[in-house]
Amino acid sequence: MRNAALPLLLVAAAVLSSVARADDPIRVGQFGAFTGKEAAFGVSARKGAILAIEEVNAAGGVLGRKIELITEDNQSKQGESATIVKKFVARDHVVAVLGGNASANSLEAAPICQTAHVPMIAISSTDPKVTQMGDYIFRVCFIDPFQGAVLARFATETLKVKNVAVLTSMNSPYSVGLSRVFRERFFAGGGKIAADQRYSEGDKDFRAQLTAIKAAGAEAILASGYYTEAALICKQARALGLTVPIFGGDGWEAPELLSIGGPAVEGTYYSASYTSESTSPEVVAFVQRFHARWDETPDSIAALGYDAAMLLVDALKRAGSAEGAALRTALASTRDFPGVTGRTTIDAQRNASKSAVIITVKEGKFAYVRTVEP
Repeated sequence: MRNAALPLLLVAAAVLSSVARADDPIRVGQFGAFTGKEAAFGVSARKGAILAIEEVNAAGGVLGRKIELITEDNQSKQGESATIVKKFVARDHVVAVLGGNASANSLEAAPICQTAHVPMIAISSTDPKVTQMGDYIFRVCFIDPFQGAVLARFATETLKVKNVAVLTSMNSPYSVGLSRVFRERFFAGGGKIAADQRYSEGDKDFRAQLTAIKAAGAEAILASGYYTEAALICKQARALGLTVPIFGGDGWEAPELLSIGGPAVEGTYYSASYTSESTSPEVVAFVQRFHARWDETPDSIAALGYDAAMLLVDALKRAGSAEGAALRTALASTRDFPGVTGRTTIDAQRNASKSAVIITVKEGKFAYVRTVEP
């Protein structure tokens, strides 16, 4: 089939998905990295979404129908997310898509969902460009401009440092965007960038960059990439005698940060969407249910996966239909949705306005430090 026919095929498939029989399940697609180097994100998000759908179906479903969650693994590979979402739309006839986690994955998938008029809810993709892909694209997490500002405030107010080195993964839209906003906000607050170093996603040796950072006399290091590289950066920094605080964004949140980094990540920090230590009734109950289902404590990505699925269900109820345009309108009108990651309001740019928390590693475990409001 000629490529020019693809948009028409996607739209036709989306229309077919809205005329299913009344007793057919409502199909929802979720894509993510369930294997490969980013698997911690995808697996957590999938567990959160599965729990949500199981709870909804146990309570009778929505619009008189059960929900069928179809999950697909992008294997942490470039290009796979787009292939998966094309299948969701053209073959599986999903009414909505959940995902992705890494911003690069959502940036692949969003144009396909937009063309097909199938709403997509990004789970933990913080790059602002994701929702700029069109009016059918939403997210449940905060965005990098907010997260970058949170980290700049944290460096200034909590760490009380003036000279910070920035270490950026240049082929990660997430890392590039987070570093950019941090620089702008930290500089605006009177701080200075002691060193600006770069690496490529998948690198394992950061000693040259860290040696330059050490020579620059940095008081702290922002490592804005994902958990695998962050853990290795911490190990190599400590081996080089760098004892300054090291911190990052929500891309750090994974058990692998601890298993790879070991003692080297003790005392490091990162921003996240929620903490399982919260005493709010919603979080306490969610942690109990998640632990009962999966025998583990849910992290922020699991909580966001749960909230993304529940936000979709709430929109389906309010729309009274699984039809794309009606569902899109309902999602766009979401106000004060009571999720486990906080109350979520979808703004005019289809982003979620919500608070962030700072997490530290203490005695080999993740521990809550503080909450920062929008």
